Amino acid sequence: MEMTNNELLLAMSSILDEKLKSEMQSMGQELRAEMQSMGQELRTEMRSMKEELQSEIQSVRDETRRNSLILENDVLPRLQNIESCYTDTYSRYRKYGDKMDAVFTDVELLKKVVQEHSEKLQNIS
Repeated sequence: MEMTNNELLLAMSSILDEKLKSEMQSMGQELRAEMQSMGQELRTEMRSMKEELQSEIQSVRDETRRNSLILENDVLPRLQNIESCYTDTYSRYRKYGDKMDAVFTDVELLKKVVQEHSEKLQNIS
């Protein structure tokens, strides 16, 4: 019993199909296992990153809260004190600003009077 070329080709094709099917099933299982492993690694990594981010966010919140307290309890009262001193000083200077013009005028007048008196005293002596 001899096989024809077609029968030989069909037999070879069938053998190759079975081997390829077996190999592909094996590769498919390996790929699925690898994908599951990678998926698990990704989930683990994402959980870790999420925890780190939450920790960093909490750290930033704590720092912000601390800065707010410092501003409220330390900086703001000092700033208000500085503002109060500045406005008080400004008010005093403003009140005496008009008087200073009169003082300058009086000093100029005194200079002239002293100079005149000095000249008169020199003439007398």
